[in-house]
Amino acid sequence: MTHAFTYEVPIGPDVYARIKEGLGPEPPKGLIAHLAYRTDNGLRYVDVWQSQSDWETFVEERLHPVVDGILTETLGFRPPEPSMERLDIIDAWIGT
Repeated sequence: MTHAFTYEVPIGPDVYARIKEGLGPEPPKGLIAHLAYRTDNGLRYVDVWQSQSDWETFVEERLHPVVDGILTETLGFRPPEPSMERLDIIDAWIGT
């Protein structure tokens, strides 16, 4: 079942670029789409995954190890997880 959500984080494009670089070029298994855009308070992400399990595996194995170090270095502490708003996706049409 598709797993989609949005959440906002209090970081800028510079920190986002460091996180993305730390994750490496290989797209995560199960990722359908990831969008990141500016807001007044930082960045907002919109993610669509093939399953919640794929998302959770990515978070534990790749995302947290990278984010924890960068955010602790940048902010001086590890902030709590952002609250997610689940999205009820009807369709995801992705170009090639």
